[in-house]
Amino acid sequence: MRWPRRAVATPVRRTTTAVCLVVATAVFLATVPLHRDFFDVGVYYGTVNDRIHHNGRIYDYLSPGTRYGFTYPPFAAVSMLPMALVSWPVAVGVSVGLGIAASVLLLRWLAGPVIKREYRHRWFAFVVAGCLFALFEPVRDTFSFGQVNLLLVALVFADARLLATGRGRYAGIGIGLATAIKLTPALFIGYLLITGRRRQAGVAAGTAGAATLLAALVDPGASRAFWTEALWNTDRVGSLSYVSNQSLQGVLARLRPDHPGGGLWLVCVLAVLAVWAYRARAAVRDGDDRAGFALTGLAACLVSPVTWVHHLVWVIPALIVLTDTALSRRPGDRDRRVLSAVCAALYVVLCSSVVWLWRWNSTGPDAFLGANTYVWITLGLLVFLPGHRRRPEDHAPVPAARAVRAVRGGREHVAADAEP
Repeated sequence: MRWPRRAVATPVRRTTTAVCLVVATAVFLATVPLHRDFFDVGVYYGTVNDRIHHNGRIYDYLSPGTRYGFTYPPFAAVSMLPMALVSWPVAVGVSVGLGIAASVLLLRWLAGPVIKREYRHRWFAFVVAGCLFALFEPVRDTFSFGQVNLLLVALVFADARLLATGRGRYAGIGIGLATAIKLTPALFIGYLLITGRRRQAGVAAGTAGAATLLAALVDPGASRAFWTEALWNTDRVGSLSYVSNQSLQGVLARLRPDHPGGGLWLVCVLAVLAVWAYRARAAVRDGDDRAGFALTGLAACLVSPVTWVHHLVWVIPALIVLTDTALSRRPGDRDRRVLSAVCAALYVVLCSSVVWLWRWNSTGPDAFLGANTYVWITLGLLVFLPGHRRRPEDHAPVPAARAVRAVRGGREHVAADAEP
């Protein structure tokens, strides 16, 4: 018996297409984007080696030939101390490996439910999603710098997953650890508070406090230096007006390099936080906690004084929410087409490195629009991100008895599956 050609060819075409996508993505990543030579992991590696082997001070270390040093809270340095026991190639390998692991988890948690609902050939959809994820500029830069951004997003969304799966009593630890490593995720503690998760907010704050206390016990001098000096010295992380700073502070710094922010920045921050609080609470009331977490990531990028392009991995959950909202519309609906087109356009722009066109001159009307493109996208998503109410079956408890319809021989039988 000969199988129809279409039945044989379709899986072959899918496999061939998947292989071609992976190879094309790998070739593009290896040849086209700017490569950062694992600069940030080099700073981490140099800092902990100087501390362990030369009795140096964490916030005095500068990467050779630069004015850049360690800028994270002391707990981040404590958690990186094992790097002093390995060679540089191993440190790079561990950085890449952890980034890949975090990426896989995020794709499973964020994109997985959408793929399982919408696509029959799930493995192929995951391959496509993985390639799109890898091509996203903030993700590319995170790997190229050797940054910790994806790990922080994974820690935060581990708590989001616990809340979504009814295990909220364990939530808060991930957010607390992320906050102790880097201060930006602290806004998620605020999210837990304004949405009524006081216990989880307490766990997160307690975890962050305990981790910070541990770092103070391990290295009291480093903790004193960070909280009294390094935290307030923004020059340590680079110029606020640099085009890679895609935060509200970056916009104001590029408008007025001599007076970057001040009272106007504070007003903008308060306005963004007000919008965030209103929209986040509304999302949770509608049963869309996923959108609430996505909105918090957007707001954190906007209000942080420094949001480098690679920090914009926090935008990924919002793009997935937007995609899911589009796919939840009926095929052929105008809203589905419009939302899909908007999501595709935003993704392409966020992959384009367009802001770097104004790297050498970020003044003038064109620069105000172009050099701040990612800020405008983040702000637009914060204000207009469409959520959608969960279907009742997404949150309904398992009924005591289920009616299961089975078609056998053209006849319908209704069987009641009784459960205590």
